[in-house]
Amino acid sequence: MTAHLRPLRDDEFEAWLASSKAGYAASIEHDGGIPRDVAEAKAEADFAQIVPDGKVPEGHGVFVVDDDGEAFGRLWVAEREADGERVLFVYEVAVDEAARGRGLGRLAMKFAEEEARRRGLARVALNVFGGNDVARGLYRSLGYREVAVWMAKQL
Repeated sequence: MTAHLRPLRDDEFEAWLASSKAGYAASIEHDGGIPRDVAEAKAEADFAQIVPDGKVPEGHGVFVVDDDGEAFGRLWVAEREADGERVLFVYEVAVDEAARGRGLGRLAMKFAEEEARRRGLARVALNVFGGNDVARGLYRSLGYREVAVWMAKQL
């Protein structure tokens, strides 16, 4: 495998933003059990807050999972405060459906850990929807532990 991660190029920003926002809304709907219109509104609001200027925010890193010049996924990370310490927070790790099962998600998460070390951080943190069993299995296999579980029941 010649896959590696590289920084997002300026000419890739608009496509990344649209894809990331759509993927987030789809996860909110599918894995979070939220109606589509509510999920899309939440994604719009969250992205407007996190990416307000139409560019990758300072301190954030967006990387492309590249294999022989072809993009197959992305990783979005940033430093932020969590439980009283600075951590590298994974906002997004995504691998295109056609490329799943090739170890690209694992490669991206290992890259996130290396990025944390480069930044002098001792911890990587992320949120994952409870229904996303594949991602949760990947994170567990890499040594991540669940810190909190939020549950709900529709009545």
